[in-house]
Amino acid sequence: MAAGKMMAAERGAWICFEDEAGHTLRPSKARTWAPRGRTPVIPMSGKGSGRISVAGLVCVKPGQRTRLLYRVKVHRPRKGERRSFAETDYAALLDAAHQYLKAPIVLIWDNLNTHVSVAMRELVANRDWLHVIQLPAYAPDLNPTEGVWSHLKRSLGNLAVTGVDHLAAVVKNRLKRIQYRPDLLTSFLTHTGLTLDPEPP
Repeated sequence: MAAGKMMAAERGAWICFEDEAGHTLRPSKARTWAPRGRTPVIPMSGKGSGRISVAGLVCVKPGQRTRLLYRVKVHRPRKGERRSFAETDYAALLDAAHQYLKAPIVLIWDNLNTHVSVAMRELVANRDWLHVIQLPAYAPDLNPTEGVWSHLKRSLGNLAVTGVDHLAAVVKNRLKRIQYRPDLLTSFLTHTGLTLDPEPP
């Protein structure tokens, strides 16, 4: 991590923490209010299927407001369809982030097989503005994007959607709200205990 902060400072780069999460049509349970003796019930049609995947980047740079960039992918129950992000999907997200941030990127992510595949390494090698750092194994507490997913999951508690497209629309709406709260995004970074200042040699 220290090397990444030094490189970001030297190149004027953004440090972007990446992670992904999945959501299904089954609502997560959350505490709620109800009259005594009347257990709240969420009606579900039982129809429809599918799930969505979300890949997010929490982007930080000294002197700049913290930013959240993301992509949502809908997975329908079709034969042979991939149920997660492919290497090209990650590349598209990173290309969009580079265009938006207008600066080099130091990418920090975990050791998911798609992140370390030969195809992904080739895509990274073809982008001279991108430098990748792998997080240690089993270290989600070092990734502020995990805070985004936790906050999003709480906001979706007990939510009954009508289908996968409805779910995708709600998730996008909730993520957009988070985008407009840089103080909240910064708090996710603070929670990791990481700082942006490079360590002295």
